[in-house]
Amino acid sequence: MASPSTAARVSARRYRAASPPATRFDKRLSEILTHATDVFCKKGYEGASMRDLSRASGMSLAGLYYYFESKERLLFLIQKHTFTTIVQRLKSRLQGISDPEQRIRIFILNHLEYFLANQAGMKVLSHEAEALKNGFASEVAAIKREYYRICVGLLDDLKRDRGLQFSTRIAVLSLFGMMNWIYTWHNPKVDADAEQIAREMGDVFLRGVMNGTRTRRDVR
Repeated sequence: MASPSTAARVSARRYRAASPPATRFDKRLSEILTHATDVFCKKGYEGASMRDLSRASGMSLAGLYYYFESKERLLFLIQKHTFTTIVQRLKSRLQGISDPEQRIRIFILNHLEYFLANQAGMKVLSHEAEALKNGFASEVAAIKREYYRICVGLLDDLKRDRGLQFSTRIAVLSLFGMMNWIYTWHNPKVDADAEQIAREMGDVFLRGVMNGTRTRRDVR
């Protein structure tokens, strides 16, 4: 079996090779969303204005309203872009990997790698999760449910493969709890990079679910 770091490097190379080139529009939209993310991170969604977003992005206020109509749409696009990107990268990385443990480690690495490179985005997603309303909220929620279901499937596969018994829901939510608050404590000057943290976090999590539960053979 390949080591966690080897499997992660293979999946990362596969993702980069499969990534389509960004169009000029995609690049400009990504730049605008990055600037908007920084503004929301510093001022909060309620405290930020379209004028703030216009200044940060370098787009005229009229142009910003023409393309995005409101700051809620910008927040929606930030959340949609983030979760869609994470899900697409994950699916690409999981291709060809059959071992349930390695698939979970890839899930952890994919999550941490993205959010350590986009810590402002993670803060915005965490703090402004309830800001979206109506159709915006439901569309983002659908992508988040897909991401959650992928993780549930990975844990269920591990349970079947290793004959384990534990609550998949508790395990999945515990894993997200470990990963999602990394932006509050990670210091690149003293803490390891995403690959090492993912390896160590994966060890903690997997040892817990695999060693802290009884197999079906042990249940009487």
